[in-house]
Amino acid sequence: MPATTPTAPAELYRHGLRLLLDKNIGDWIGLWAEDGVMEFPFAPEGRPRRLEGREAVAAYMRDYPDHIDLHDFPELRIHETTDPATIVVEMRGVGRLVRTGAPFDMTYIAVVTVRDGRIAAYRDYWNPLAVQDPAADFTGSTR
Repeated sequence: MPATTPTAPAELYRHGLRLLLDKNIGDWIGLWAEDGVMEFPFAPEGRPRRLEGREAVAAYMRDYPDHIDLHDFPELRIHETTDPATIVVEMRGVGRLVRTGAPFDMTYIAVVTVRDGRIAAYRDYWNPLAVQDPAADFTGSTR
């Protein structure tokens, strides 16, 4: 990880959002611990509920910019918890769906734990009812 990458949970998370806006999925994956876990507790049937390891997260996110053109994360609120390694994030992701050009507007709540300056756990609570395409994943993209 470059020396300029923040390691505190809130700043690391903000840095990750900037990387997603820049469509720099490779560096975003670099923020993850080798054994990091990403979970989607509200994932609909047929969609992954748990990704174990950086490589699984990378495989899932690799094509993200081909599906979602993110423009901003307005209404970002990061809450510290009694565990200094864990934050709770409330935010909106806005942009457009690449395939259709339709607007993308998704509200998220995430619980993120950082270990040794890397994302160790990420639980992404999103509303699957907000996704119109039944073949869409947590981002609203189709695979």
